Amino acid sequence: MASREPPTFFSETRLDLEPTSSTFVADIQLPSATNSSKGRRHAHASANLNGAARSNADDGPLRAQGCAAASAIYHRKHHQYPRSFLWRVLDHNTILSLRAVDLYKPDRASDASIVLNFHFPHAIRPACVALCDPPDHDALALFVLDEAGQLYSLFLRPDSFRKRSFVETGLGDACKIFVVNALQSFKTPYRLTAVSTDQLIVALTDGGHIRLDRSQPHTLPQSPWKETFYNAKGWVQGFKSILSSRGEYDPTAAAAAVQTSLGLDDASFLLTVCLDHRLRIWNLNGGQIIGTMDMLNAAREPNETARWRLDPTQTNLIRIVGRVEGKRLCVTYSPVGTGEFKFWKLESDDSNSIDVVDLAPAAQLIPTSPLGSDVWTLTDFHVAERSGSRDLQLWVLWKNNIAYRPQELSFQMDELSEAWQNRWRSVYSDTANPSARLSGPSDPVDVSERWLQLILSPRRFPQSTLETALAAYERATRDVDTTNKIHRPNQSIAESICSAIAATSSLKKAPSGALEYEQFRTSSEAQWRKFYRILVEIDKPRGEALALAYEPISETPLVVCADNISVIRECSDLERICRNPQSRLGASSHLSSLIMTGQNFVEGFSDSMLQICESVLRAELLEETSKTDQERIQYFFDKAGFWRQTSDEDCAQVTDVLGPTFDVVTSDVYQQMLACCNETWNPRRPPEYPLTDFGRRLVVKATENVADLQWNVCFSQLMLLVHMEFEFDRPEDALHNRVNIGAVYRTLLQALGRLQLIRWLANVRVPPTSRADRSNSTSSTLAPSQRASEESMFNTALEECIGHLLGISDLGSGHSLPMTSVITKIATNLCAPDSDTQLQPHIIQCTLLVRDRADLALELAPFADQASFSVYIQGRVSLTLQDYAGAAIHFKKAAYGMSVSQADLGRHSSGLLDDHEWNDLFHGMPRYYAHIVALYEKQRAYSYVVDFARLALQFINKTTKDAESLRTEMQNRLFNGATAMSRFTLAHSTLVAMKDRALQHSALRSLIRQMCDNHHNADLMQLPFPGLEGAVDEILAHRCRDTMDVITGVPYHQILYSWRIKRNDYRGAAAILLDRIQKLRQLGQGDSFTSDDVLDTVITRQYLMLINVLSCVEQKQAWVTTEEVLIPTASAEKGVVTGKRKVVTLADIRKEYQDELDRIAAIQNNQFGFAADDEMEIL
Repeated sequence: MASREPPTFFSETRLDLEPTSSTFVADIQLPSATNSSKGRRHAHASANLNGAARSNADDGPLRAQGCAAASAIYHRKHHQYPRSFLWRVLDHNTILSLRAVDLYKPDRASDASIVLNFHFPHAIRPACVALCDPPDHDALALFVLDEAGQLYSLFLRPDSFRKRSFVETGLGDACKIFVVNALQSFKTPYRLTAVSTDQLIVALTDGGHIRLDRSQPHTLPQSPWKETFYNAKGWVQGFKSILSSRGEYDPTAAAAAVQTSLGLDDASFLLTVCLDHRLRIWNLNGGQIIGTMDMLNAAREPNETARWRLDPTQTNLIRIVGRVEGKRLCVTYSPVGTGEFKFWKLESDDSNSIDVVDLAPAAQLIPTSPLGSDVWTLTDFHVAERSGSRDLQLWVLWKNNIAYRPQELSFQMDELSEAWQNRWRSVYSDTANPSARLSGPSDPVDVSERWLQLILSPRRFPQSTLETALAAYERATRDVDTTNKIHRPNQSIAESICSAIAATSSLKKAPSGALEYEQFRTSSEAQWRKFYRILVEIDKPRGEALALAYEPISETPLVVCADNISVIRECSDLERICRNPQSRLGASSHLSSLIMTGQNFVEGFSDSMLQICESVLRAELLEETSKTDQERIQYFFDKAGFWRQTSDEDCAQVTDVLGPTFDVVTSDVYQQMLACCNETWNPRRPPEYPLTDFGRRLVVKATENVADLQWNVCFSQLMLLVHMEFEFDRPEDALHNRVNIGAVYRTLLQALGRLQLIRWLANVRVPPTSRADRSNSTSSTLAPSQRASEESMFNTALEECIGHLLGISDLGSGHSLPMTSVITKIATNLCAPDSDTQLQPHIIQCTLLVRDRADLALELAPFADQASFSVYIQGRVSLTLQDYAGAAIHFKKAAYGMSVSQADLGRHSSGLLDDHEWNDLFHGMPRYYAHIVALYEKQRAYSYVVDFARLALQFINKTTKDAESLRTEMQNRLFNGATAMSRFTLAHSTLVAMKDRALQHSALRSLIRQMCDNHHNADLMQLPFPGLEGAVDEILAHRCRDTMDVITGVPYHQILYSWRIKRNDYRGAAAILLDRIQKLRQLGQGDSFTSDDVLDTVITRQYLMLINVLSCVEQKQAWVTTEEVLIPTASAEKGVVTGKRKVVTLADIRKEYQDELDRIAAIQNNQFGFAADDEMEIL
């Protein structure tokens, strides 16, 4: 391998492991078969042996927050989904977390999103976790050895990762515990290997092995496992080593082991890399060693044994690949010294022997570490066969403390030496955390908001890390009780952080008395940066690499870290240019020069200048303009004004690379650059495998990374283009003379517009879909209070809007592209302006409205186009935000386009519109306006209900489908809106125009009630009711009959009296007055004085009015009929109870009036009767 940095051909996409909701986490407490004191003795006895291996678990409280001490990914061989499982050892080796991390799934399969956390009573032994899948059962077998020598066997069905009920009801027979007898004495386990679900190999520190064979069910054994012990040195030497070493590692102990059958029936070989730097091959069927050799196939002198001894903590030293029966390729790595690989050919035609051949005996395959002064250690590697070819891939993982660097080598065995020197390729890993720009007095947002946008960006820092950083910040800034809960239950994490930082800064006054806002801003900025530094330091251990994994079906390499996973994918063309700035050879040299010059040019801009340029660019992207291309470039140059801060040195950097007159920049170079930002992809077949939740997060995260890079490149190219256009000495040297800068400018704006939309979607969180939609029983076992109190980490809008569109095809043997390339092609295709995946802003707005995030939908409005449906959605956004006037403008603007019939309607609204609403659209103006009326009516915006109902009625004609029913509906809505607004004249005219008699009478009752309740009695008397006078009279009469309290409430008797007087119905008016007199007497309120005259009471006034009314008719007609009103008893039915009916004449009324006056006078003169037969009743 050459002593230069290998070119970067791959890039990492890092995903955190924090579940989207607590409902996806199931905690299972496992039992124990031994007492705790015995377990503690075993743990203490092995503390010295395994202290180095467990060092990661004891790094302090930060690692216990969620960082794993050991982790790896197991890929099942015999079943399709779920196939890949991530296991992690947490909480000081007492929790084993297990989850599925498949990228794709079969069609119609449910997501396996449950995270299983197994809580062990004793600590888990380092390197003693093994997984296996049985060929005849769709399940996963998990084997774990703990410090007490207990073997846990867990048999997990796929539904265990889909439904909580499968694990919350108890594991039952799925969990079995076996106490390994050999481990209860002097034997100390070192490594655990699962040969199959029925056979396990426990490597011991003394160089021996324990083979555990599952007992057959029909044998009825005393023990479920049969223990068989093997030792490379024989029984006598093995016993001596136990007595002498007292727990130290024997040189023959197996640091790494791998089992293979070489594809032969009844064959089983175990290849072990021992601490004495030797490779031993065991025949598991006979328990004997059939081959021993040095790892590098070299002869060692006895005095060199100590120098070549391996570190007991190293485990990843051997890999076996191959598919041909009887043949395998074995790769070993010797970590001694500079480290060296060795490739072996394994051959066998029986189950008792195996031939081992060194494929490169003369070659020294020494990997070269990454350049730099740091010390790098190769900690893991994987070898893989490429599908459909003879190519092999070697992936290696270098580590330097927490930092790591993967590298890759593709080769064929016959050209291994040449490929080893020249074909290594590296992986780009962007582990640097971004920092917020320096704030200034002219910033549109304050310091806190800017930093919160950075810190709380989706999936950048987990909740536990934020809380730990907050606690550390408070301890660093003031003396607090660390046992107190920093994250208050009544505050969000953002509020808690702001409160802690605000406590360290205060707004003070200057000696002049003025408030020192600038000093407060500077102080706040310093405190935010202090908190951010603490946060970044605490977050670093989460990125420590623990293992390198490789999924053979999709050919996907992964780096398993302490609290995240990095999936390795191929770089896009643009990424390859940007990640290899020194490679400017061949046809792409000018393109690379142009791109890197643009980025270097913009790096010289200050933060304030970048803000100005981005604000001018935002207007260019989101606002319509009638300017020509040249005018737009000139406008951008004048408004941005970055030339004011561009020094001569900055200009010289550009001309040094591109030439004094920018001769390197041509139309062809710009076409190449724009093509790199417009990489589309059309797979051969439509997607056959939908992505899982994990796969969607991966693609969305990769899309975010690609979009950020393309944005930086396009933005820098736009700045460079504007700079070069006005940087010339002679007019004939101007750039526009040889390059169509207008077309380049428009294309860059088009690309930036889509990228800005993607970046906005990637930084906005929205509520996830309903749990019922995602899993049929994920939260079925949760109590309602638990479901209500769960804290969900919302997904990004980008994942929610395009996640369901993502899928892959062409997987399996013979597929054309590996997953590393497919991920990149999907991401670049999503970012391309010519992508076949449409990101329609108005459809995304529909999704946000369905999720009750109209505020976010409003932010998306500038991206929307002016199509009729898009304008209609803008109206829906304004309507939801109660901007009724703005909504009305949008609805009217979209009216014509939304009423014209369309051939291909599509009906895509993310569930915002139901079928009934869709049927009202694109079917004419009346139905469209009827739909708008219904929307406003839901919001109770009755003024707009009236306006749009009148518009709907205006457009109804004989060609309108169901015109009469639609007219009736609109008249009803118009009437209801008018009455709700007390526009009774409009309601009256609408009522009179109604043709539906039943609806008209119902509306009439409503109108009378509303007018009477709102004291519009005089207006009611003035309204004409052609053909409805009798109905009005009847309605008012019915109200009078139902009214018993005539003192308070609506005066229906007086209203009906006025109504009848208005229409010359004197006898009817007299009848209603007489009814009121009777009800006044029953209430006992008739003697209330209305003036200083003692004879002027409520009843006497009613009598006078009654006498006057009956005096207006002829003598013979001066009579009325009445029914005595009785007060209902408790046993009577509810309602008014009437007595006998009788005729009352004018003379009778005058007599009653005189009797009433006499009664009042007698009362005033204290003339009372006390006997029952007295003429004067006792009142």
